[in-house]
Amino acid sequence: MVMDFLLPSPPKSWSADKTSAFHAKITAPVNASIQPAGRHFLAHARRHIHSRTFSEDEKATNEAEAAAKAANGTTQDDSDLGDEPEDPAMLRRDPKDWKDQDQYAVLGLSALRYKATEDQIRRAHRRKVLRHHPDKKAASGGLHDDGFFKCIQKAFETLMDPVKRRQWDSVDPAVSDSVPNAKSKGDFYKLYAPVFLRESRFSNTQPVPQLGNAESSQEEVESFYDFWYKFDSWRTFEWMDKEDGEGHDSRDDKRYFEKKNKAERAKLKKEDNQRLREIVDLALSIDPRIKIFKEQANKQRNAKKREKEEAEKKAAEEAAAAAIAAEAAAKAAEESEKAAREDGKKNKELLKRAVRKEKKNLKALIKDNNYFLPAGQTPGPVEVEKQLELLDALLDGAKGLDQLEAVRKTLEDGVKSGNIAEIFKAEVAKRS
Repeated sequence: MVMDFLLPSPPKSWSADKTSAFHAKITAPVNASIQPAGRHFLAHARRHIHSRTFSEDEKATNEAEAAAKAANGTTQDDSDLGDEPEDPAMLRRDPKDWKDQDQYAVLGLSALRYKATEDQIRRAHRRKVLRHHPDKKAASGGLHDDGFFKCIQKAFETLMDPVKRRQWDSVDPAVSDSVPNAKSKGDFYKLYAPVFLRESRFSNTQPVPQLGNAESSQEEVESFYDFWYKFDSWRTFEWMDKEDGEGHDSRDDKRYFEKKNKAERAKLKKEDNQRLREIVDLALSIDPRIKIFKEQANKQRNAKKREKEEAEKKAAEEAAAAAIAAEAAAKAAEESEKAAREDGKKNKELLKRAVRKEKKNLKALIKDNNYFLPAGQTPGPVEVEKQLELLDALLDGAKGLDQLEAVRKTLEDGVKSGNIAEIFKAEVAKRS
């Protein structure tokens, strides 16, 4: 290896022929008491006492300094956090069991719990750090016990992480899950409004419609129950995992425990959905507004039913009257038609009689007037037969009574005028 830099010049006592050189005499040994000192030693001692790594110690020191600066700077009003007394048993808690601790109680936020804002969590954490920081205890002559301080840090880390906080809030044992039953006495709205308000914190959809009161409209009530029957919950149950796959080196073991935990979460989720459904079912079954709405709906249905029945009755009566009228009209029309037929039949018969009479008259007229032959001609059998055939042809050509009457009158006029033979021939030619 070639190093490209210059070495310092050797001392004057150095000689290339000698492997070593003495520049001074060694002093006689003495016994001395050495005491460790300095900020580096103090940092080492602090890490050793609290069993911290370099990064953990640096993080704790920075947080303590930040809290101290904040406390020495502006005075902040923490009255909204309350002054919750600390349980001695909680102060002695083993930090290894931090997952089983009440995360809100550790920070003094038992009264706020899931309603606590991030700012309130930060201020509560600062207040606890100022009170329980190990350096402060050591400076005041206390024991170097940082167990509860570690619990504080774990609670702060949990509640400042949105995912972990949701996991904790989902199973927070300090939040009651009690629900009134169907036999619970008291005002319905006072009993159930807090229940739905408490459950609404798990909704993915915000804002959540609340129970309302006796003055709520039917639309509002129906919208409320429709929302809760379709409730979309973010509640999760990872916090209750019994087996931690991270503690196993085997990938198969990790997968096994993760699968087991996932199945347990799904079971708890299903049970929670069923629990919420039963709450909504129970509230719906005893909601006094629903009873009122049903009664109003029944009245409306009955009124519509009565209106429909009356309309049907009126329509039936009108239909019956119309049927009677139609029957009477049909009967009258039938009778009229029958009468018309009879009249027509009579008229037809009369017409036939009149036609026969006219034909008879014409036949009599031809017989009485020399069979319409010229004057002076005596009719023989042949002439008679011929003249009668011509008369039959004339009668067949004359259509109807009117024409027969007209023929008769024309022939009568011909008889009177003396030229019946010519007129007869003309009429035959005209109508044959």
